[in-house]
Amino acid sequence: MTSVLKADLDPTADHLTSGTGVNLSSLAHKAVSEMIRDRRLKGGDTIVEARLADALGISRTPLREALQRLEGEGLVRKVANRSYVVRLVDLGEYLHSLKVREILEGEAAALSIGAIPGEELAATRHEIETLMASTSYHTQAHWQSDDRLHGLYIDHCGNPVMAEMIRALRVTTRLFEIAKLKDRLEPDSTEHLAILSALEAGDRRAARTTVQVHCRSLRDFALATVR
Repeated sequence: MTSVLKADLDPTADHLTSGTGVNLSSLAHKAVSEMIRDRRLKGGDTIVEARLADALGISRTPLREALQRLEGEGLVRKVANRSYVVRLVDLGEYLHSLKVREILEGEAAALSIGAIPGEELAATRHEIETLMASTSYHTQAHWQSDDRLHGLYIDHCGNPVMAEMIRALRVTTRLFEIAKLKDRLEPDSTEHLAILSALEAGDRRAARTTVQVHCRSLRDFALATVR
């Protein structure tokens, strides 16, 4: 497992030793999720529970509960010796997942037209523009902006089954994208604004098309940078 010390953790970790067991489990889940997103825990890393629990300042019970939840979300998986490893997504799985996202998210965007509150559209635009104007890069701000934009049509597509499938696929693709995330800030933001404009205009065809263009851009970027 990648070496993890308390000093390397999010400030949230300082509070993991307080509260009930349920709170400890939730906070451990948040801390480990952020470690995966920040690549302090990388795809394929084995999670040594005793070491990680000590780094977080908690017992293994709430950590194990957090890992079980992360397994259900697709971020970690259990191997033969009952240890957990961070899920490793290769290029092939990423490209296949993106293709399905292209189909489902394009449809979700079209279905969401007219259902997204105007204040949510405005807040999302403000967040993207603020991110683009920033002089420094912040991983969490990038993830937050990405989640908010895609969440607009996922949450308001009116099809909970489709929404759940898309969320699961986004977990898969995110695990692959983490390594090159910074290089995607400008194209992501530009493509997100195009999607947003289509949603604001109430244009179903444009909403579907701009989402599909975004997914294909992610595919092309992966092929250009990995191969």
